[in-house]
Amino acid sequence: MFKQLKKLTRALHIPTVQERETAYLNGSVDRIDLEYRQRQIDRGLFRNSF
Repeated sequence: MFKQLKKLTRALHIPTVQERETAYLNGSVDRIDLEYRQRQIDRGLFRNSF
């Protein structure tokens, strides 16, 4: 029963701003793309999305 509850809480988990930023940065394909994404985050890309 505990396993099912744990699965349910994982499924309903809403990613934090930090988690979304990290996932976005990890999706970069090269250094230039990474720097571009870092600038977007610095400008508040994920801070004002809700």
